[in-house]
Amino acid sequence: MPSGARPEARENPIATAAAGEHRINDRIRVREVRLVDPDGQQLGIKPVPEALSIARSFDLDLVEVAPTASPPVCRIMDYGKFKFDEAQKAKESRRKTVNVGVKEMKYRPKIGPGDFDTKTRQVAKFLNDGHKVKLTIMFRGREVFHPELGKKILDRVAETIGEDGKIESEPKLDGRNMIMVLAPQKRPKGRTPKAPAPEVKSLVPPIELAVEEVLAEEAAAATTGDD
Repeated sequence: MPSGARPEARENPIATAAAGEHRINDRIRVREVRLVDPDGQQLGIKPVPEALSIARSFDLDLVEVAPTASPPVCRIMDYGKFKFDEAQKAKESRRKTVNVGVKEMKYRPKIGPGDFDTKTRQVAKFLNDGHKVKLTIMFRGREVFHPELGKKILDRVAETIGEDGKIESEPKLDGRNMIMVLAPQKRPKGRTPKAPAPEVKSLVPPIELAVEEVLAEEAAAATTGDD
């Protein structure tokens, strides 16, 4: 660089909008724009000074909404409110994205009443939070030959959950497991989520007893066969 020469001027930072931002008012660096009024009506192609003057007559901002158009499109609006609305939409979109997930809860055919209550309350919480829930019954040993025992557990979970969820995928065997998927019920806006699932201790012992009885009968039959 020759002595005394000034460095090459950088692009005016005002002229370049940051990623995701819009050029507004005096930051718009083109000669003319296609102007849209606050109600969405096109006002035609206007020189930027005139477009700014019109925007100020509304006590609003001139916002470049389509910078790549020829000429760029500008709309007259309340930019502060526009940014707030955009932020709220992005927040809601992120919330919905986070809520779209699948949780899993595992049960055993011989699950005790306390564990059944705890797990089923957690399933209800997942559903109220907007998650789907994959219910898995894990069979061991000879239990795998009695899938009806697992289905009884899944049916009782669905019955206990009630209006908090709906069956999206019916019970089906998957290797040594039985799987069912619950999905949250869609509620009208403003409806208060249902309270956590009630305790169902009175429903659980018959399931556990049924498992023991079936396995005991099978063991007795095997012993008789050996004789």
